[in-house]
Amino acid sequence: MRVISVVAGAALGLASVLAVAAEPPQAIREALLKLQPGLPIEAISESAMPGLYQVELSGGRQLYASGDGKFLIQGYLFQLKGDQAVNLTEQAESRAIAKRLATVPTAEMVIFPAKDKKTHITVFTDSDCGYCQKLHSEVPELNRRGVEVRYLAFPRQGAGSHGYRTLESVWCADDRRAAMDKAKTRQALPAASCDNPIDQQYALGQQIGVQGTPAIVLENGQMIPGYQPAPQLAQAALAAAGKAAAATR
Repeated sequence: MRVISVVAGAALGLASVLAVAAEPPQAIREALLKLQPGLPIEAISESAMPGLYQVELSGGRQLYASGDGKFLIQGYLFQLKGDQAVNLTEQAESRAIAKRLATVPTAEMVIFPAKDKKTHITVFTDSDCGYCQKLHSEVPELNRRGVEVRYLAFPRQGAGSHGYRTLESVWCADDRRAAMDKAKTRQALPAASCDNPIDQQYALGQQIGVQGTPAIVLENGQMIPGYQPAPQLAQAALAAAGKAAAATR
């Protein structure tokens, strides 16, 4: 009996050690932070593919890792459903981006509301960008189709640039919408300075992968990099709103 008790106790202790060592999220986190200290890991969870773990980084970027943290994959994960390939990585990134944008107070945006609002788009914009100006000329048509347009600042040339100073004048104006209208038609604006969210919005854009303007984010977090004509953009925005609603059911 004594031998059996000792063996049983040793087995129990070994099982406890293995349980601690086999925690994939901890092993993956430790491996990634050793590789890159300060890596902004938001969450680690099992992916749809057995044995593969999904690592969400700040800003919505996704990585994949083995449970022991010894293998790392950067790229898209697709799930084959019949004759279709569903991009699970893109879906996860979109959800994370939508969640992040939802934390930005609307009071810090320049908003062009739709009378009969059906959905909204969030546009990272630079007043000096030609295609941003073209998109802005179509805002009334987007509004007419039920799409609210929310602007966030993204001065492509960074702090101190002409675009930055213009956006600062827009955000510090008494009437932001009127100031944005003038900026997008290259009219001179009175210089203005105040506490504003431009630096934070610029950093947010970089964090979620904005590389140029206009960068349009639909309600479900899907990003459209660049200008699209109002009819096409409205159609995509309304379709995305339907997907966002379905995802919450």
